[in-house]
Amino acid sequence: MTDNKSRYTLRIDPDLLEKLGYIAEYEGRTKNKELERLVKLHIAKFEQEHGKIEL
Repeated sequence: MTDNKSRYTLRIDPDLLEKLGYIAEYEGRTKNKELERLVKLHIAKFEQEHGKIEL
């Protein structure tokens, strides 16, 4: 099965990754879904302050 999602390798401090995993599990998400949620929130905040990012 294929999807249209891009892949990205993230290099991160092991302690940060472990803490992210803790939060993700607490929220009922995977680490990947938690990161995706955080990125979306950050982009929304940026666009609110600076205008929509046109691709």
